[in-house]
Amino acid sequence: MNVNSSFKKNKVTGLGLSSGGLDSILSALVLKKQGIDVIWISFKTPFFSSNQAIKASKDTKIPIIINDITDIYLKMLENPKAGYGKNMNPCMDCHALMFSEAGKIMKKYNYDFLFSGEVIGQRPKSQNKNSLRYVEKKSGFAGFILRPLSAKILPKTVVEKQGIVNREKLFSISGRSRKIQIKMADDFGIKDYPAPAGGCLLTDKNFSARLHDLMFVQKKYKKKDLYLLRYGRHIRLNKKIKIVVGRSKDDNDKILENYEEEKDILIKHAFLPSPVLLISSKATPDIIKQAASICASYTKTKIGDITDIKIESQLGEEIIKAAPIAKSSINQFI
Repeated sequence: MNVNSSFKKNKVTGLGLSSGGLDSILSALVLKKQGIDVIWISFKTPFFSSNQAIKASKDTKIPIIINDITDIYLKMLENPKAGYGKNMNPCMDCHALMFSEAGKIMKKYNYDFLFSGEVIGQRPKSQNKNSLRYVEKKSGFAGFILRPLSAKILPKTVVEKQGIVNREKLFSISGRSRKIQIKMADDFGIKDYPAPAGGCLLTDKNFSARLHDLMFVQKKYKKKDLYLLRYGRHIRLNKKIKIVVGRSKDDNDKILENYEEEKDILIKHAFLPSPVLLISSKATPDIIKQAASICASYTKTKIGDITDIKIESQLGEEIIKAAPIAKSSINQFI
């Protein structure tokens, strides 16, 4: 965890969850307009980043804390109490976990309350009154989570009851329309903000399928394997071994960035343009030969020909002969 900017508590202080989106920005500025000190916290995992939140912090000069919660997030993700959404997105338990972690920071630094840019009805399943109550209860900080953009249609928080936050200067926005927020952005002089897309890879069908395979078929994996899920083709050879095959230069570059010479096996053509293949584990000679044939299949080598494939591992480099196989035979393993 780190803080991007110096911050000293000298009056009422709210700690806000920030995605870097317009609602996050507006919720902070609404409170700041009341004279409340605001600071953001943004959480990151292999499934979502803090990049937009960091940009918003630089643009607005609002300090931000960045916290990597991958380890505890994975424990929750294995069995979320409220279940998954359409894919592997545990939205309600995700929000509860984030507020729980933010609450610990709130208590440690004696901030007065938590807040977020959530708007009632904007996301039908995760931003309705029942789901918000679930999140508050599971976070352990019920009564201390303020949603400034929808506060007037939600029960009063402790800080509103105490008069620390002026409820009359908060809003009653609901639904999926963005007209009010866009008008507010103009009033605050906010011109540059991201489109309201999710940004969480767990809502993506293909990514979720890869993650489910990694977590519940392979079961044992490294943190880098989670980052690799977004790149290339993923081909499962057996329950323990999967190969990642680059589909583009960017894929190849990302695979090479995650290659650990002392632990992994890297496969590519010895002299022809080819994808990079990564095996993030030990492998038998038969598995390596099978992977080499798959590599050959994604080059200009014709079916029936033999070609040279380079193998790099903790044992050094070697070139082996391999013949490409039909793409239809490979597709069944993707």
